[in-house]
Formats: sequence, C-alpha cells, structure tokens
Amino acid sequence: MTNPDAPYHAHIYYDPAERPAAVALRDAFGADPAILFVGALTDGPAAPHPIAQYEVHFLASHRPAVLAAIEATGLRALVHPLTEDDLADHTSLAHWIGEPVELDVTVLDPPGVNQGIPRFGISDF
Repeated sequence: MTNPDAPYHAHIYYDPAERPAAVALRDAFGADPAILFVGALTDGPAAPHPIAQYEVHFLASHRPAVLAAIEATGLRALVHPLTEDDLADHTSLAHWIGEPVELDVTVLDPPGVNQGIPRFGISDF
C-alpha cells in the first residue's frame, strides 16, 4: 500500500488548441489546498517533456482526485510518484492519462542521483 504522504507529480500536456482547458485546470488546481505546488505553463519542450506542459505536486492521498480532475478535461497527463529513481518514476512507475508522449529519458537522473533540480515543490523531498 502506498504511503498517503508519498510525494507525487502530474505533468499536464496540451497543444495550442487545448491551452484554454489546461489553463482552466491549472486555475482549479491552484485553488485546491490539497495541491502543494502548481508550476508555470511551459509552452514548449522542457526535457524530458517534448511538448507544452505544466506540473502539479501533491501527496498520494490526493491522487484519485487529481486523476479524476485531469480525466474530466480530456487532456493528456503523466502521473508518477517521486522516488529516488527518476527514470522509473517517468517510465515503469508512471500512469498515463490519454495517449502517452514519448519522453527524452536520456536527461533523467540515474537511480539515487539528483542533479540539483528540485523535484517536489521548491525543494527535493
């Protein structure tokens, strides 16, 4: 069973036509006290993500509500835990909503290594 306090990410993907839906969902997440961090919209690639996206951070206990909110929009998303294995987080441990996006996994940290980039809120977990 997953620890309810385990850290999670969701990457919400959008194309130009989907941007209004992505903004509306981002605004809804920003008003939800269970969402710990809502990132800025990135209208282009941000490795390992090859298309426009933004991320939200939350705890495992809020995962069902986050999944439901994303699914209701029809947007694509990658939802994953934050462990000490960045590659597994984005691949074998990940849950896709909608059509998966091919990620550039060559830029992900190897297991047990963080190249200094905060992965949960404003600091690493």
